[in-house]
Amino acid sequence: MNLLFVCSENRLRSPTGEEVFSKYEGVNAIGAGTNADAETTVSGDLIEWADVVFVMEKSHRNKVSKKFKELLKGKKLVCLDIPDNYDRMDPVLIRLLKNKVAKHVRFR
Repeated sequence: MNLLFVCSENRLRSPTGEEVFSKYEGVNAIGAGTNADAETTVSGDLIEWADVVFVMEKSHRNKVSKKFKELLKGKKLVCLDIPDNYDRMDPVLIRLLKNKVAKHVRFR
């Protein structure tokens, strides 16, 4: 299963999602950002690759939906509603991600 995590800069929240869920058996995870200066910018290739796209905030959902409308057909786009209040790998952020993602994806 391929999971794409999207935030603004791809420096804190989405890289945490990538690191946490990449350790799950049968899961590939990548983080990306909506901003042009993101570490990895969300692209059509990443949207096509992903089985599920998780965005951190409604603004990310709006940007991704608008830019990749056609590529998102038939895909699950989920807003996790996680604000930009956490450092990378913050234990509270990790707990939030695990709890919220588990509501949308079944892991082995």
